[in-house]
Amino acid sequence: MTETPPEGLRIGADGRCRCQWGAGDDLYCAYHDTEWGRPVKDDTRLFEKICLEGFQSGLSWLTILRKRENFRRAFAGFDPAVVARFGEADVERLLADSGIIRHAGKIRSTINNAARALEIQAEFGSLAAYVWSFEPAPETRPAAYDRATLMAITTSSERVALSKDLKKRGWSFVGPTTVYAFLQAMGLVNDHLEGCFVRAEALAQRAVFEPPQRRPSTRASA
Repeated sequence: MTETPPEGLRIGADGRCRCQWGAGDDLYCAYHDTEWGRPVKDDTRLFEKICLEGFQSGLSWLTILRKRENFRRAFAGFDPAVVARFGEADVERLLADSGIIRHAGKIRSTINNAARALEIQAEFGSLAAYVWSFEPAPETRPAAYDRATLMAITTSSERVALSKDLKKRGWSFVGPTTVYAFLQAMGLVNDHLEGCFVRAEALAQRAVFEPPQRRPSTRASA
């Protein structure tokens, strides 16, 4: 008889134990198993992730996953240098694109945030160096990671600090909830539950992962 997994976990058809949310729809399963919580330092992927988290606000993440390839096509692969040059004609094009979320505020926010991402790259050397500078110290994270612990995490100093700093830099649609979802997705925190097979894999990847360091600013001297 198969043992019932702890709350928040589920045994998939493949016999593997994973976070319950990642054990249903095939898209969720693939995203949970191969992406969520694994460390990322590629600027384009990071920009895509934070933009899509903004588009997800008020919607299910599955809706975003189903439209992700359309988003990538519509937003030039989320290359900040390209998106930052989008103008009103692009806004109109995107508003007419039924393959994405046609929300004028979120579309304009993505274009604005692309320009702000370029500013961060100029200052820090990369968007990744900036984001990873907000990584929490290991001792501030829970020792045990069950569903009750995860549900009890209502806030964190890192998500608040990053959200505030992004807003100060002119970013939009980067509230604390959106930012924390981004930090979970790109591996700055590992919120896979104990017993989920991905948790151990993500921890092993983080152990050998070297976060990019801030490089000297490329901004011209005043």
